[in-house]
Amino acid sequence: MHAGADQLDRERLARLLDSERTRFAELHPASRRMFEQAQASLLAGVPMSWMSKWAGGHPVYVDAARGATITDVDGNSYVDLCLGDTGAMAGHSPDPTVAAVQERLGERGGAALMLPTSDAAAVGAELGRRFGLALWSFTLSATDANRFAIRLCRQLTGRSKILVFNWCYHGSVDETLITLEGGRPRAREGNVGPPVDPAVTTRVCEFNDVEALERELAQGDVACVLAEPALTNIGIVLPEEGFHERLRSATRDAGTLLIIDETHTISAGPGGCTAAWGLDPDMVTLGKWLGGGVPVGGYGVGAELAERIEADPNADYVDTGGVGGTLAGNALSLAASRATLDEVLTAEEFAGMTRLCDRFVAGCEAAIAEHGLGWSVAQLGARAEYVFTSPEPRTGADSAAASDPRLEDYLHLRLLNEGVLLTPFHNMALICPATTEADVDRHTAAFGSALAELVGR
Repeated sequence: MHAGADQLDRERLARLLDSERTRFAELHPASRRMFEQAQASLLAGVPMSWMSKWAGGHPVYVDAARGATITDVDGNSYVDLCLGDTGAMAGHSPDPTVAAVQERLGERGGAALMLPTSDAAAVGAELGRRFGLALWSFTLSATDANRFAIRLCRQLTGRSKILVFNWCYHGSVDETLITLEGGRPRAREGNVGPPVDPAVTTRVCEFNDVEALERELAQGDVACVLAEPALTNIGIVLPEEGFHERLRSATRDAGTLLIIDETHTISAGPGGCTAAWGLDPDMVTLGKWLGGGVPVGGYGVGAELAERIEADPNADYVDTGGVGGTLAGNALSLAASRATLDEVLTAEEFAGMTRLCDRFVAGCEAAIAEHGLGWSVAQLGARAEYVFTSPEPRTGADSAAASDPRLEDYLHLRLLNEGVLLTPFHNMALICPATTEADVDRHTAAFGSALAELVGR
């Protein structure tokens, strides 16, 4: 039985979910029509398969988005706490980013030049200041940043495998679609057409389990550990005290490089957890949030590692060696990134976002306590998630075991019908610079009402 499930009437939950689906249909007839029409030209009726993951049976079609607000084609308005699952961390269409994009496409002209502009070095310098790694290269996504970083680590170490933590998330990187079952590695359920069994390429252990980490590294074949500083896609799983220090010392002792993926954990502050917690990785990867909604990713390395990369005579970094892409580092993405870093996702804004997230967490915890539910709320700066167990999980497996898909569907759909948008994949809420206290309080009211219905009050 799921943690906390014994506190709920499952038949009542089923009735509530059916009621919210009926309500969703009544509120979204235009979205439904557009979704049905799209079946003729789009696989699964959506431009990208993930967009089909909505508890109401189809996605809401967007008419406009600005700041922390989305308006759909039926005229419904939402407080957006999903923010493109971090892709719109800066808010929708922040003015400085919009101005930079307009200038790049209009007055200056040229989006895809395969030539550098002054924005590129400026973005690299600012990321170096924030994350402590001097030299940067750019991609179109965090997935590509992780792919390229892994290839570099294999090239530099001459080792074949990587190590990740159970229930991690690093995009669609083949090597990372792996989990543990009965203590043995296997491909994640539903992994589509893997080119090779990921157990061949990847070692995996639980987050916060240093003994297991050291045991896997002792095999001597791990080129790099690719790690989120906190797990983020199975609920937030925070590191235990001393975990990162031991992770760093274990990788150094094993001759293994350490990559920290800050794609989601940028919520911890302007330099992510790397800066907030004083981490010392060999490489940092990032994406989604950097361009203020314009696709971009990147990876950073220290000067010494960069010298090793550039001195390697057996690697083709400038043509068909498997690192790079024609549209990577394009002028438009880097113009947007420069404006977003300099004027939107600043240290001052992060401080305000975190304060609002504190308010969000306090509201959730008060509602959970009021209704006597054994749930908890985890926070990472401007990001928070509620999980259906207490205390908060400390491994990916524990967090996965606390999942309750029908309960999640009910909460997501109930909140959506009340004008609050969460990410559909888990219970994540993200605060952006445009989010207000009223936005947070709207969620608190809707969440409290949903819990009251659940427990029959």
